[in-house]
Amino acid sequence: MKDLIDRCQPLLSLSAKMNFDFDSQTRRKLGYQLIEVVDRFFASLADRPVQPAAEDRIYPPRLSRLPESGEDPAQVLDQVCGELVDNGFHVPSAHYLGMMNPTPTYMAFLAESLVAALNPQLASLDRSQTASRIEAETVRWVGELVGWQNAPSGTFTTGGNEANLSALAMALSAHFPDVIENGVASIGAQPVFYASMEAHHSLDKSAGMLGLGRKALRRIPVNDRLQLNVQQLEAAIREDLESGKRPFCIVATAGTTSSGAIDDILRIHEICRRYNLWLHVDGAYGAAVLFSNRHRDLVRGIEQADSVTFDPHKWLAMPFAAGLLLTRHPEVLERTFSVTCPYLQKAPAGTLPDNRNISAQWSRRMNSLKLWLTLRVHGRRAYERLIDRQMRLAQSFARWVANSEYFELAAPQVLPILNLRVRAKGISPQKLDALHASIIEEVNREGQRWISAATVNGQSVIRTMVISYLTEERHIKDLQASLVAACSSLGLESSCGDGRPRPPKPSEARQRPLPATALSPDHAPQGRLVMDNQHRPLQFRRIASAELGEQAGDGFAAGADQL
Repeated sequence: MKDLIDRCQPLLSLSAKMNFDFDSQTRRKLGYQLIEVVDRFFASLADRPVQPAAEDRIYPPRLSRLPESGEDPAQVLDQVCGELVDNGFHVPSAHYLGMMNPTPTYMAFLAESLVAALNPQLASLDRSQTASRIEAETVRWVGELVGWQNAPSGTFTTGGNEANLSALAMALSAHFPDVIENGVASIGAQPVFYASMEAHHSLDKSAGMLGLGRKALRRIPVNDRLQLNVQQLEAAIREDLESGKRPFCIVATAGTTSSGAIDDILRIHEICRRYNLWLHVDGAYGAAVLFSNRHRDLVRGIEQADSVTFDPHKWLAMPFAAGLLLTRHPEVLERTFSVTCPYLQKAPAGTLPDNRNISAQWSRRMNSLKLWLTLRVHGRRAYERLIDRQMRLAQSFARWVANSEYFELAAPQVLPILNLRVRAKGISPQKLDALHASIIEEVNREGQRWISAATVNGQSVIRTMVISYLTEERHIKDLQASLVAACSSLGLESSCGDGRPRPPKPSEARQRPLPATALSPDHAPQGRLVMDNQHRPLQFRRIASAELGEQAGDGFAAGADQL
């Protein structure tokens, strides 16, 4: 018997190594190990660089092979945490000022951990009673802020792309009831829908995925406030009707990605009513102002929408993924996505719907708990304070730009997004784009902060925004100083006498933007770009500025209501 046990021991050891069920001691050890990493990471975010400096960024030349046998879990966890934290790109940093990716709330992190452990399946109500109730409750909380008279309906999505796709599917179903069973061919003509030139490109993708063809999306020019031009919109609708096409939807945007522009929803609603069209509002970013009583009027008319896209993983500080599709037409939502399934029990009448019947998804992760838990702990007013404070920071930044001798605003500042343009009359679009790209590269080179580029109404801009609840006035001052230093390091202050920017000396070749503390507001270099007759930069006229910017108002005080 002993010989048999000895011969089986290698197999028993292998079986133990294959066991996914760690004992309690191991689970707790690994959990504490992770919590320590997360806690240190959160504590560092107010000053943590967004990414390593340019020369230290690591892009692996090849991927590793599939592991055949396991390794020590504590060592693997320590290794991957070190790689991600030390060498990663950190969207949650307070210095991340480029796109709509926030610092997650800590309650959201805890919620995601709990969801991963419990793994609720939201496809059917009979397997997710409590999880489905929490999701329906969260949908109702946000939907009620829209202002619909009837109880709102909706579903959580992976983000704005899925929400916009689902909304367009609903609009098709509402306008052409046979399309769900018989397809787009049953319409008998080309269906078309409308959005501004600045609207999100997920609409193009959705048009292709729905079988409409991307040319079914009519891109309408914008006005001087970057809003959908309603006169040209109505002209396009009339032209399409006269040519035999079938308009079915208009998409108004509340907070465009590039500039934060908000379309005139009330006027667009009037056109929708006149031509019997579905009104969808893509408020993935900007609809969050509904949480602020002071700023909700920016999206006035949103209560007239048939459906709304809302992304909590933007301005509401949720980790990916958390999107929402909201509607005041629950019957259209269910007709669009409901299917008969012989192996799943149907939800009893009068109860909550089966989520598979109101969503493009089938198996469903519980993406609602992080927002539900954050709202339970912090409440709507915490978001109101966050939004109001970030609006003040952006307004202060806009005033600095307006008074700057280097930059000017390229678009109206509506939400906490700013579009900057170098003050340079007569420069060609190509050279302006190259100049902006060089400034952005210099600002981002050291890795401390990150801003982005964009094209707004066909024009190159430097894009910045306030998105992290940790970002304060000092972070904005640091960015302003870095922008000024970038202009200086690019040699735009003087010339060689032949119309070209002064090339940097060898010692300046790797010059880093100066920190804010190195630039006294009383001596901050600022200048106006002067061009030669061939639109090449000659020099900056240096002046002194009394201040780099105005105060951004009261701060976001630390406390129980801080996200």
